[in-house]
Amino acid sequence: MSDTASTLREIAARLQAGGVVPYLGPGLLAPLAHAGVPATPEALVALLTAKATVPHKIRKRLSAAAQYIESFKHRKSLVALMNEAFQRTPEPSALHRLVARSRAPLLVDTWYDDALLAAMAAERKASDWGQIQGLSQSEHFGTWHRAYDAAGAPAPSAGGWRTLVYKPLGSRFPAGNYLVSDSDHVEVLTEIDIQTPIPPEVQALRAGRSFLFLGCRFDDQLARSFARQIMKRSSDTHWAVLPGTPTRMEERFLREQGIRRIELPLADFAVALGAEARD
Repeated sequence: MSDTASTLREIAARLQAGGVVPYLGPGLLAPLAHAGVPATPEALVALLTAKATVPHKIRKRLSAAAQYIESFKHRKSLVALMNEAFQRTPEPSALHRLVARSRAPLLVDTWYDDALLAAMAAERKASDWGQIQGLSQSEHFGTWHRAYDAAGAPAPSAGGWRTLVYKPLGSRFPAGNYLVSDSDHVEVLTEIDIQTPIPPEVQALRAGRSFLFLGCRFDDQLARSFARQIMKRSSDTHWAVLPGTPTRMEERFLREQGIRRIELPLADFAVALGAEARD
């Protein structure tokens, strides 16, 4: 048995047993032919700056461009542009559906689209799951996160759900919560070392479990910081499906965090993992 086949079998078995936390990034939208929403930070900032005037030197930097719009156009203008960018719900991919069907008690989704939520709605009973989203301190000062049930109604807590979807950067559905500007991230990163912005339910569910990174790149300090803090105090074995050549900083991050790289395109990984799950 090849190393990749052995790894896939291990991941499938541990997913079935609830021992793996899938961690989704924007790259999960890449296999979709017509996602209808921006699938990269570069695509998102291009949409924002096409609708709002931003200084040339920050036009390609998502958090900086978002901060300029927030500061000079108002926060409501930024939220409206984000809602417009993600107004369509992409048709979930096979991998979205596979993750939704898994017995993972915790799913982490670090992009603003609704594809995973749509997959959960299609594959699971409404009573089975709900979500917690990160909140911007500029709109919800002193409150770091909020829980919603499967229908999008505010929930008092995440207790009782078989699966919790954690969206640390927020989402369009149900309330247009977004962490996207420089100030949003500074507020979170100031406190994240002591875990304040991370919901207690997430902290409990990650303990002893392995993370499976799908559609994620770690060539950005912000992405590394969030991943490092969200997976803190979990298992010492993790995987990342990363077919592209990693950068020097990505290689260092993978090594430091004990993340084993799987060199398969996401579409091929989905087929292979689906086959293992059916066996």
